Amino acid sequence: MIQSNATLLEYISKPPFLKKWRTITQTRYEPSAVIIDQQSRSNSVYIIKRGMTKCFLTEDTGIDFIQEFFGAGELFGEVEFFTQSTNFCSVVTVSETEVFKFENNLFKSLLDTDRQFNFLVMQALASKVKYKAIRHAYNQSHRIDDKVLRLKKEYPLLFDKLLKKDIANYLGITIRSLNRTLNMLDTNYTISSS
Repeated sequence: MIQSNATLLEYISKPPFLKKWRTITQTRYEPSAVIIDQQSRSNSVYIIKRGMTKCFLTEDTGIDFIQEFFGAGELFGEVEFFTQSTNFCSVVTVSETEVFKFENNLFKSLLDTDRQFNFLVMQALASKVKYKAIRHAYNQSHRIDDKVLRLKKEYPLLFDKLLKKDIANYLGITIRSLNRTLNMLDTNYTISSS
């Protein structure tokens, strides 16, 4: 659910890398700041240094569908770079977040000249595709209560860190359905433990 990439972050955080590529900027954002806005054009690719963001698509109905939460080392803006298109999703900070910002011409230069960086970016893209396929297959074949139980098991502090609205949007359900499921799970847990 919260995607991170320690290997990529470690590689770009090394002083020799940062010294060689001095035009990489580091920018800090407060919670709820919009880094990328859906349907706008971006001239940069980002890698999260620390913090957490949510990547979401706003449907024509006005409902947000959270594609993913990004943590340290996660790359975003690369799809728009490769397709030379407007931003497919919005990326908004959930917590105070610091990012490495690569202007598109610098990102292209890195891909062309730094084989290790290129490989790590390709790995990141492959990892995103794999994770999305697994996530969507799971969501199609499991009930809401199974999905909520899985989230609670894999991320025990999640419900303390994120708004229920964000969790519901991630699951593709309403807040009402999420609350109903949480109440049912709490009731079933209480009954089964007595």
